[in-house]
Amino acid sequence: MIMPKLLRTGDTVAVLATSGACNIVNLENGVKTLESMGLNVQVMWSCYAKREYLAGDDNLRLNDLHTAFEDTNIKGIFVARGGYGAGRLLPFINYELVKKNPKVFVGFSDVTALHIVFNQFCNLITFHGPMPATNVGNARFSWWALKNMIFESSFCNQKEKLLAPTLKTIVSGCAKGVLTGGNLTLVTTSLGTPYEINTRQRILFLEEVQEEPYRVDRLFLQLKQAGKFRDASGIILGDFSPESLETIKMAIDDLIIPENKPTVGGLKCGHITPTFTLPLGRIMEIKPCPKPQQNLTLGELEHQLVIHSHSENVKEHK
Repeated sequence: MIMPKLLRTGDTVAVLATSGACNIVNLENGVKTLESMGLNVQVMWSCYAKREYLAGDDNLRLNDLHTAFEDTNIKGIFVARGGYGAGRLLPFINYELVKKNPKVFVGFSDVTALHIVFNQFCNLITFHGPMPATNVGNARFSWWALKNMIFESSFCNQKEKLLAPTLKTIVSGCAKGVLTGGNLTLVTTSLGTPYEINTRQRILFLEEVQEEPYRVDRLFLQLKQAGKFRDASGIILGDFSPESLETIKMAIDDLIIPENKPTVGGLKCGHITPTFTLPLGRIMEIKPCPKPQQNLTLGELEHQLVIHSHSENVKEHK
């Protein structure tokens, strides 16, 4: 896997829309947040375009994506928002261009489609994190967590990073592997296509929003029947707002627990404010806490996530 060169104060980053049309007020607030992090921001044309539910036509969104990777002055790429539309670009992306110009790439939700192909086709580590034209752009912690992951001064000199001190244990055990995944619907949509997610010996992360328990059950079932839970080395469940781990408990009990893969839940990552940032493509480890936590119910919070910063699967881009 290729670790893109991390950002520094003064770097120029692009904000573009690969999916839905942007709310301009939210976009402007997000740009100000990026500027407050010491970045120069170049907003691409797709952020101002609208074609019904899309941020302009496919060619415009694709051209902005290619331009951002090709332009040597641009050091990082932020997708403005999710929605729908990234999947329409997959057959037309110049993956060699992306592979030859690895850059910090940030987004979530519909952007999961791009994370999967950039991880698998380009060996590029990408970041599941907040987007400028969404409500999470107002959450100070979300952007602090992102900066702590994508800025050179914050991350690259550490041997390992403790992402989440404690998580709810669903299936106890240790697991280690390349982190993959994202939005549950988008992960499931990839099945049966040339862009299908590979979970073999990987840690599978899943999050979702505004899906009733029976819909989550159906998506879990499809992943299970496709062998994606069986192939994974471990599973992380993020936020499922407005649902909780309790309201989707039957789906977890019936479809995930029988796979007997180390599984944790309750990671504050996804369509939630504030949200953590995840480095997709990095080696991650699910492991028991080194010592019992104080003032916690036994068995409730007893695992942690560790990201290996200089792991055996990473080649850093200079």
